[in-house]
Amino acid sequence: MIKSTHKSFAANLLFALNIFIIFLLLFGSRIVIPIWLQLVGRMHPLILHFPIVVLIMAMMLEFFRFKERFRTEKLYHDFTDYLWLTGAIFAAVTAIMGLFLAKEPGYEGDTLLWHKWMGASVVFVSTIIYWCRTAGWYNITLARAGAAFVVLSLVVAGHFGADLTHGDNFVLAPVWHNEKELVPVDKAYVYKDVIQPIFESKCISCHNPDKTKGGLMLIDEKSILKGGKDGKLIVPGQPNISLLLQRIHLDAGDKKHMPPAGKPQLTPDEMKLLYLWVKENADFKNKVIALPEKDSLRQIASTYLKPAEETEEKFDFAAADEKTVKKLNNNYRVVYPIAKESPALGVNIYNKSSYQPKVLEELSPIKKQVISLDLDKMPVKDAELKTIAQFENLHTLNLDFTDVTGATLKDLAGMKSLKMISLAGTPLKADAIKQISSLKSLSKITLWDTGLTDAQIQDLQAHNKNIEFIKSFKDDGKPIKLNVPQIKNTTLVFASSLPLEIVHPIKGVELRYTTDGKDPDSVNSPVYKTGASVTKNTTVKVKAYKKGWLSSDVIQFNVFKSTYTPDSVSFLMPPNPKYSAEGAKSLVDKELGGPGFGSGKWIAAQSNIGVYMQFNKPANVRTVTINCLRNLGSQIFLPIGIEVWGGPDKEHLKLLSNVVPPPAKKGEPDASIGLDCKLNTNKPVSCLKIITKNIQSLPSWDPVKKGPEWAFMDEIFLN
Repeated sequence: MIKSTHKSFAANLLFALNIFIIFLLLFGSRIVIPIWLQLVGRMHPLILHFPIVVLIMAMMLEFFRFKERFRTEKLYHDFTDYLWLTGAIFAAVTAIMGLFLAKEPGYEGDTLLWHKWMGASVVFVSTIIYWCRTAGWYNITLARAGAAFVVLSLVVAGHFGADLTHGDNFVLAPVWHNEKELVPVDKAYVYKDVIQPIFESKCISCHNPDKTKGGLMLIDEKSILKGGKDGKLIVPGQPNISLLLQRIHLDAGDKKHMPPAGKPQLTPDEMKLLYLWVKENADFKNKVIALPEKDSLRQIASTYLKPAEETEEKFDFAAADEKTVKKLNNNYRVVYPIAKESPALGVNIYNKSSYQPKVLEELSPIKKQVISLDLDKMPVKDAELKTIAQFENLHTLNLDFTDVTGATLKDLAGMKSLKMISLAGTPLKADAIKQISSLKSLSKITLWDTGLTDAQIQDLQAHNKNIEFIKSFKDDGKPIKLNVPQIKNTTLVFASSLPLEIVHPIKGVELRYTTDGKDPDSVNSPVYKTGASVTKNTTVKVKAYKKGWLSSDVIQFNVFKSTYTPDSVSFLMPPNPKYSAEGAKSLVDKELGGPGFGSGKWIAAQSNIGVYMQFNKPANVRTVTINCLRNLGSQIFLPIGIEVWGGPDKEHLKLLSNVVPPPAKKGEPDASIGLDCKLNTNKPVSCLKIITKNIQSLPSWDPVKKGPEWAFMDEIFLN
């Protein structure tokens, strides 16, 4: 019979709590937590700090318990015993609360799994230490190893808990800088290089595979378009009815405001970028330079990117001393090379609270090498412009949201290389800003939210015609353009026929489509109705129309018929290992690679590709269709020739088709294109050999000039 004391009761309680935790870990997926227990679960973050402190104290005492001076000290051992018992009980209670909390929607993924099991490990090891620490075989090695393991488990569990609450790598983020290389504006994509970084810095912490708050993930195009439990996040072309724009513009005190209070908030520039991106149909594939030169989205996005002309710029100054550069890098200042083999440096200053003018003065040893200086959101005063003027080769200066008023802009007059200044969000004075006329080398200045009126900026523009002024966006009040239709077919490959599934998120929209290669019009093209289908390889084009709206852009997609599948397929001339997908079988798996060549489903090479196919029973193949990719901006061209050989066996193959696709033309849009090869035979074939040839010398109009180019294919269809 167990002696009825407070300590024995607590020890029995600890044993019961361990059993309950094991039960929840093993059978938690089958348990439904009642509402009143959800309240208990939400207290998990409230009490978790108490067992952490108690267990760390217990660990410290346990670590030194075998020292001679403490070995026989009863008070020391009794106090340590109570600390282990108390810490283990509260750790168990905290773990149970956490397991209750994990049952709520929005918590899932590997991070949660690690946090859960590391937290449980803290409980189990603490319990084992408490029960075993009085045994005769318990020695100094076990004591220190157990104590160290508890602390390690606490640290790791805390790390994963912080990732769940605050986002990936939250603990190490201040000292572990993953500096993203600036993308040249001529190579940048609107979503990947401008919009996605906003989601990553302000939204992903709550909307990722491990924490899907509101059922919403913001990790890729599919999840963004899918939305969450409250519906679609964005309606392309319709910012006024898009949930994303509604939530970010709510009052900061509103419960539905995003990001939530206490999280890093969107800047005015970021909010405008999201608005313009949605308004311009939320394109995930568009390049920045594909937008019109005066387009507001392009102009703002360009301020986040590396100017195209800098990619090949040559400098006549020597590189800075590597030890000096390394010494200047710290937790609030990053000095980095602009490009490989270049002596030019860029500097980013962080941490507003630690900023002092000496942060700039300390850069004096590398003042010749710095061409880019980013002081965004730093409390820079007008007086510091004298120090900045010493950076004689500075090209780009970011003073967004600083305390500069423009009163000392003339101090920068001697800077012969200064091309661009960004002053968004700074409290500029109209009279002071007129000093920009003294900056003879300046070609661009950003003046978002500076307090200057349109009339004042127009006056500045009139007196400084050589400078491009980037100012706030204003809605022009013109009719809104319909966003493009959406294709809902789960596959675009079929055996006999394929019913088309085309929808539009706006009610009352008329969808017109064509299958003859021509763009749809609002009069002659057939109206899409449920049940419309195709029975052969077809390029389908669809356009949306509605009274009072501008018609949408044309959306185009290819559907493919696949009658025969070879019993074996292999490479005669292999592709580049980087683009080999799942091997030769990827060419006949009926899965298209999609518009992005980085999907992992494309086969590609800078030389010819050879494919060999064999059938156990002869097949009446009459047409071979190869789906290829064209993306001239990435030097991806269609093959310049395709040969198809066939016959009864490998030793008796004859040339059955020799197709030469039309040569590439400058400005042709990105697209996946099915190239048909009609076979000159009426006999069944048991073997096929397919050779695709690619360009070795690029056209004169291609900016890269040097060959060879890339040829991409994702599927071969046999009919």
